[in-house]
Amino acid sequence: MANSGEPRFITLDEVAEELSTTTSQAYALVRHGTLPAIKLGGRGQWRVERLMFEKFLEQMYAETREFVEAHPFGGQGGDSDDSDDRES
Repeated sequence: MANSGEPRFITLDEVAEELSTTTSQAYALVRHGTLPAIKLGGRGQWRVERLMFEKFLEQMYAETREFVEAHPFGGQGGDSDDSDDRES
């Protein structure tokens, strides 16, 4: 594998920072199997391969696209916890 100047693995703190979320949420993604990761040693040092993180993001975009297509804007039952992300 060619070295692009970036480390091959990132920490859960870095995952959380990239996603603008908490480390606890990043950990939950790993523990639920949504985001593939490896555990180093017995102290719970988790690492996510950068390539797997990029694939995870692609999958999340695809799932979101499918959700939006299945739930057109203006329909009932939309997510209410993302109102801060909407532009006015």
